[in-house]
Amino acid sequence: MAEQSKPAAKKKAALSAERRLAGYGGPALLVGADGAGVAANRKGRALQALLDQNAADDLKVLIQRAAASGGIISGSASFAGAKGEALLEITVIPQPDDNTFLVIARDLTMERNLRSALVESRQRYKDLVEVSSDFAWEIGPDKTFVFVSPRGALGYPPEDLLDTRPEKIVIDAKNYTPLPFLSDWPMEDVEMWLTKADGVTACVTVSCLPLVGDKGEWQGARGICRDVTDERRRRQALNQARHREHLLNHIVRAIRDEVEPLNMLTAAAAAAARALGAKGCRIYRKVPTEDFVVAAEYGEGECPEPIKEMPEAGAADTEYNNGARVMEIGGLHIMSTKTHYRQSVNGGICMWKAASDGPWDADSRILIDDVANQLGIAIEQIANHERIVKLSRTDGMTGLLNRRAFFEEELPRHIDRLRRNGRSAGLFYLDLDNFKLVNDAYGHHVGDEVIIALRDLMVEHSRPGDVMARLGGDEFAMWLDGIPESVARGRAAALVKAGGTLCRFSGDDDHPLGLSVGVAIYDPYAGENLEDLLARADAAMYDVKHAGKGGYEIALPSAMLPDPPH
Repeated sequence: MAEQSKPAAKKKAALSAERRLAGYGGPALLVGADGAGVAANRKGRALQALLDQNAADDLKVLIQRAAASGGIISGSASFAGAKGEALLEITVIPQPDDNTFLVIARDLTMERNLRSALVESRQRYKDLVEVSSDFAWEIGPDKTFVFVSPRGALGYPPEDLLDTRPEKIVIDAKNYTPLPFLSDWPMEDVEMWLTKADGVTACVTVSCLPLVGDKGEWQGARGICRDVTDERRRRQALNQARHREHLLNHIVRAIRDEVEPLNMLTAAAAAAARALGAKGCRIYRKVPTEDFVVAAEYGEGECPEPIKEMPEAGAADTEYNNGARVMEIGGLHIMSTKTHYRQSVNGGICMWKAASDGPWDADSRILIDDVANQLGIAIEQIANHERIVKLSRTDGMTGLLNRRAFFEEELPRHIDRLRRNGRSAGLFYLDLDNFKLVNDAYGHHVGDEVIIALRDLMVEHSRPGDVMARLGGDEFAMWLDGIPESVARGRAAALVKAGGTLCRFSGDDDHPLGLSVGVAIYDPYAGENLEDLLARADAAMYDVKHAGKGGYEIALPSAMLPDPPH
């Protein structure tokens, strides 16, 4: 009977324990030293099930420690669940009447998750503040720094700024009303200049929020600073580049608007001087016969010619190769650089301004180099134009004027001038005698030598300003300003005599190579037109040929002929 009452008593004790455990809001259970369950409340049954399945090792360790020590043991245990890992705070209490242990638990999962979320949120906020600014700060009620970002500010370690006033690093702090670090209202992206730890200035944008006490009193300010020095410099460089581009486009348009090639450089000099605020501008061209010659000039005042000091094309010149050259001479700030076309120097540009206007800045030096690049192309275009004009006006073999240039351009211009000043002139026709025999006997290459020899002979018997032309084949012409009949006669005789030296080229001894000259004297008062003048010169040559060649004939205008005998 007694043995049958033990299970009943045990069951009764378990029910009594469950009633006591039911009053606990969290998991609670009564277990033996081996973890075997005695009683559990509703929430504790899941924990008991884990113990029975040997899936609660952390809990078993705590029970074993309590059994060994005979005292209360607390700790935490984690369990895998359907919604993730659960964390419980466990307290194991030995029971004095029997070898059982009261296990009560408190769910820390939500608290842990909230703490983790808070830590993550704070770290996220901290990271965002750090990446969005160079440093964060806080000013206390005493108007000194009480916090600076751990990595410091503008090269200062945090400890160097703590307990110091912001005016220490602000340049011209008195110009800010209020100073953002001490502002009593929110401010955003205020641009300021601060002094860095190495003494270099930095442009920063400051945003701040004031700190206000319970009674509305100012308690300090918090904010962030972002170093925008590089950004500002890039923006300034971009604005300067746009300004230079605008000025360069203006100069290029001024060049392109000129129809006459020779006026291009004059327009460029004026536009460049105005664009750069120069007192004057001079553009040079490099020509084969000389070094540098002035091609265009604008402005006032005499300026030295630093372009003259330029080395020859292709020579090493570090100063010029690295950009414009600047110097101060005679109270003037001078800036010059060379122009190039296909890596060859073809000219230069020089600008000057008064010393009182200040030196040339880096932006001006960049702009003059850009202008020089355009001028190099313009100078080459002008040179090409001049070559085309020269080809259209000159004989390819001799370099003398051709028929069109002589008759259509030079003679009308000279005649108009002589009519105004009332001076006479002489038109000389020169023709080789028996020239065809030279080509027949020796070939055209010897005939070409004869043509060149006659060209040289004409040059020797001419003056600066005299006009010479090859009309075609072996026909040549000369125009001599300001000579009377007597001088023309002597010059014709000298030419015929000098033509005797050409006999060494003769193709036949019986028909020696010589020179015939027909001269028409121009009288500005005769009222004769150009066609009549040419006809007289041609008639004079015809008379020489029919008289046996190798001589000269002078054809006077009708007004200069002697009266016929009565």
